[in-house]
Amino acid sequence: MTDRPWLLERWQQLRPYLQVFDTPLLIILGILAVLSLVTVFSAGYDFPGRFEGQIRNLCAAFLMMWLLANVPPQSLMRFAVPIYSIGIALLIAVALFGTVKKGARRWLDIGVVIQPSEVMKIGMPLMLAWYFHKHEALLRGRDFLAAAVLLAIPVGLIAKQPDLGTAILVLAAGIYVIYFAGLSWKLIAPVILAGAVAAGSLVYFGDRICAPEVAWPGMHDYQKQRICTLLDPTTDPLGRGFHTIQAAIAVGSGGVTGKGYLQGTQAHLEFIPERTTDFILAVFAEEFGLVGNVVLILLYLALIARGLMIALNAPSYFARLLAGAITLMFFTYAFVNMGMVAGLLPVVGVPLPFMSYGGTALGTLGIGAGILMSVQRHRKLIQT
Repeated sequence: MTDRPWLLERWQQLRPYLQVFDTPLLIILGILAVLSLVTVFSAGYDFPGRFEGQIRNLCAAFLMMWLLANVPPQSLMRFAVPIYSIGIALLIAVALFGTVKKGARRWLDIGVVIQPSEVMKIGMPLMLAWYFHKHEALLRGRDFLAAAVLLAIPVGLIAKQPDLGTAILVLAAGIYVIYFAGLSWKLIAPVILAGAVAAGSLVYFGDRICAPEVAWPGMHDYQKQRICTLLDPTTDPLGRGFHTIQAAIAVGSGGVTGKGYLQGTQAHLEFIPERTTDFILAVFAEEFGLVGNVVLILLYLALIARGLMIALNAPSYFARLLAGAITLMFFTYAFVNMGMVAGLLPVVGVPLPFMSYGGTALGTLGIGAGILMSVQRHRKLIQT
């Protein structure tokens, strides 16, 4: 009997730190985590330790989510400039002293090997949300220009490594903050129009500009080949087009209801490259078919809708910008990966959020989810 008051007191002390999760968001992420484990087990049972590794990765991601959920948005704002500055310094260090693997200089050995570009996936929206929060009272054109410069520096350093996939994610996260801060459609529309014209021209003149003797300014040869392969994968079916063709076969062979769990031939006969990471959706689609894909898309739509709702009700301008950018960053991950697997976008190495095997990417996603939890939790605390 004497122990009960002590236990009750301890529970009251720990309760605020344990009850930090937004229930709808936690349910969505929990279902995605279960689907991830189910799919990674099927896709990776030929890789010893892959399934166990994904369990550890997901546990680490949820731990990071819990830690960030306990940090108030105002405290996060104080870390924005240091995180951005450290990230830029590390990216410069990579350019000067980085480790080269497979022709890319993306890693830095500081006793442990790290990939500094991952820091900017969260550091970039943090920095821009802080910047616009500081200038909220009177936003002018030069403020948006300064934000564009802050965004261009890390994106340029990452693209030069080269790492087009991460550069796209960092660029998108920054653009989302700038858009939510009130960037005029008069400036957005010309960019969209120019992109549409460029894409149309690429399709129309594809045979000419994809010729081997034609160099694309500002792009590496392998990046040019990825885009040209997207236009016609059959030009190199056993080389650069192999990923796209085999993924399309796997998705199509799944039909409406799929071949059944553990019955996917494209994955288990090892026709799908990177089947536990970038192309895990092809494995899922082959085994669970159109029905499974629809369920997965609905889960991502629910994740995005909940994140935008949290952003809309955020307690501060900074929190609103940050939550909105992180939510749409999840959208970018899912959209680019699904487009890549479907053969609608070039292969750029972007994982499927909370599904693909991986430690670093899941950690970044966990941090992002934790920030959303923090925004929602502290809105409730302010209301009470």
